[in-house]
Amino acid sequence: MSTVAEKAREAREASRKLAALDGSTRRASLTAVADALTREADRIDAANAGDCSLAEREGLASPLQKRLRFDRRKQDQAVEGVLSVARLDDLVGRVVDRRELDSGLILERRTTPIGVIAMIFESRPDALVQIAALALKSGNAVVLKGGSEAKESNRVLAEIIHDAAAGAGAPPGWLQLIETREAVGELLDLDRYIDLVIPRGSNDFVRYIMDNTRIPVMGHADGICHLFLDRGADRDMAVSLAVDSKTQYVAVCNAVETLLVHAEVAADIIPAMTEALRGHGVELRGCSRTRQIVPDMTPATEEDWGTEYLDLVLAVRVVDSLAEAIEHINTWGSGHTDAIVTSDREAAERFLREVDSASVMWNASTRFADGYRYGLGAEVGISTARIHARGPVGVEGLLSYKWIVTGSGHVVEDYASGRRSFTHRTIPPQEEG
Repeated sequence: MSTVAEKAREAREASRKLAALDGSTRRASLTAVADALTREADRIDAANAGDCSLAEREGLASPLQKRLRFDRRKQDQAVEGVLSVARLDDLVGRVVDRRELDSGLILERRTTPIGVIAMIFESRPDALVQIAALALKSGNAVVLKGGSEAKESNRVLAEIIHDAAAGAGAPPGWLQLIETREAVGELLDLDRYIDLVIPRGSNDFVRYIMDNTRIPVMGHADGICHLFLDRGADRDMAVSLAVDSKTQYVAVCNAVETLLVHAEVAADIIPAMTEALRGHGVELRGCSRTRQIVPDMTPATEEDWGTEYLDLVLAVRVVDSLAEAIEHINTWGSGHTDAIVTSDREAAERFLREVDSASVMWNASTRFADGYRYGLGAEVGISTARIHARGPVGVEGLLSYKWIVTGSGHVVEDYASGRRSFTHRTIPPQEEG
């Protein structure tokens, strides 16, 4: 059995070959992966059923069990995600900037794969499919470490995906799977092979990764998302968006965890909202002003404002102004996804401008913060960082760039001595080619 270092080295070697593939070969590899996942559905079912059964016997937390389940509906979505990625334009090697430095001396900036990406994630087998598809499309090799609770599912999926892609032209070794907890520590030391780490999990988990590696880390920790019902909110729309943002799929990072309601509409909206959410099994925890309107609501504590429940629990707070709502979000939120419901364009624009989150929405469910729904094909995760990639990370977020200079024997001494001078002229697209 290969060691972690050997697997990382194999991924490094494969990454160079993968980056050199033409777009049609990467597309064919992705189509082969989608076909294989469909063909091997029974095998995937059996592996996942074993993982789910063991998780239930061992008392795995309910939100993690929901994430672990990879039924046919999720499998179909995963396959569609792979095909969506395959259909995307090829972005590798794209010229994003071109300029003339001097006559006959041309500079280009072209997109290029990052290299080898390590992804460490918990519970969700569909995450493995998404990162594998996006890595293949962007020309990156991957080293994957899933949670032990999904061991059998991940093992089967990794084998199916790797072999299908390799059979269609991808280099063998482009996808590596490691399985033990001890292997994570070894992986985080391999900065000579690994170019980027993407962790998906709890805040403590992501912080551990960041604190124990020299490799750049991209990702987010908690998904403490907010929905603010402004004084200009339509009641029916507000209730509908609150229900969807909270209950459409509860165990995900873009589900809303705190509802803020403007004091001027609280008495009108909160009773209707309470009835609708309780009808979906949601436990509401309200501030003192919320409980004046709905006295039997569970009291909220300060801890609730900073909690990602990933469950049918929602904190509710009444605020006196748009400014107070923005202040609450920027204080307690995690910079993930936050939304406002209002008919007041000026209020909405201020909210969109001042809320410091990766995705900010107006009259739309927070559940739209997703790579597939954004048209990225899929996502490797949501980044709340402020450099490189932010929000749902698709193919473009997995690309870097390189500078290409083409000359005709140009030497720097000519410019240092003043015999020649730079033009530094941007070349418009119509002049390229």
